[in-house]
Amino acid sequence: MGSGSAVHYKQNRLKQLRAFCYAAQCGSVSIAAEKIRLSQPTVSLQIQALEREFDTILFERRGPKIRLTPDGERLYELARPLVDGMDKLPQTFVTQSGRLDYGDLDIAAGEATILYILPEPVQSFVNQYSQINLRIHNVTGRDGLAMLRADEVDLAVGSMLEVPDDVTYRPFVAYRPMLITPPEHPLAQQEGVTLADIADYGLILPPRHLSTWRQVDMVFRKHQLDYRVTLEAGGWEVIKKYVELGLGVSIVTEVCLNGTENLGAIPLDDYFPARTYGTVIRRGKFLSAPTKRFQHILESVFPTMDHASTQDPYCRIGPTTWDDGLHH
Repeated sequence: MGSGSAVHYKQNRLKQLRAFCYAAQCGSVSIAAEKIRLSQPTVSLQIQALEREFDTILFERRGPKIRLTPDGERLYELARPLVDGMDKLPQTFVTQSGRLDYGDLDIAAGEATILYILPEPVQSFVNQYSQINLRIHNVTGRDGLAMLRADEVDLAVGSMLEVPDDVTYRPFVAYRPMLITPPEHPLAQQEGVTLADIADYGLILPPRHLSTWRQVDMVFRKHQLDYRVTLEAGGWEVIKKYVELGLGVSIVTEVCLNGTENLGAIPLDDYFPARTYGTVIRRGKFLSAPTKRFQHILESVFPTMDHASTQDPYCRIGPTTWDDGLHH
């Protein structure tokens, strides 16, 4: 084989591995083809060429979805760093040269995080690095984790209750749990509000499939107290409005309170844990210069958390992987 043929062979190998890795990440040949801007038959042929060369089957095909076989998982583990390295080569070069005049930064976050946590850090980042293309994706926790795992975002920012093994969670700020009431409510005038006192009044909570509801339910059950929910409402701004209208009381995180609300606010530290917010990154992911710089800005804006700790003692309270702070 001549030198020209060897170069052509290596170029084809990279294309084949790239098609294979994207198909593995997406779980679909057609979606992978869209992402790498090739036709579906072309991606299928590249995967088939790898299967012939290694004399194995790389995917199990179940209708429109595909799943890695054991041999496919082994090849994916070997090939992914190579493909990532080639795809990130321009950004890696910029990072190694210490420059921040080039690149993209994609962040996944929920509505609460975008509204209450990110404005100051984002403003600081944009003011300092206006040449970086910053994109904030407003997504649910499940979608945010899926985007992380598919490398569609560089990091996510939110509040995690349970940390999956394939990501790292680095909390940078914590907020107190608060009972909010109408300003003239009996509990607002009372000293030393207990959980039993709260149980006498109707609660306004987020939808029951979100972790805030589950955490409230867990705490009341732990204290063997019955409670009632008078209204389900999505979003802290909505909940605050309906509490102001006198439709019930609620348990929220202090991050959503700015002091201008017409509400009574009572700390509930004795019953509910503090809520941390942090950055979430796929384990083993290359961190670009914009990603590192944004992390630094977050930790400078919120300097009170011990950043040496990557796990908060309250991270494993609930049964879900990503807290509903991303949904609000």
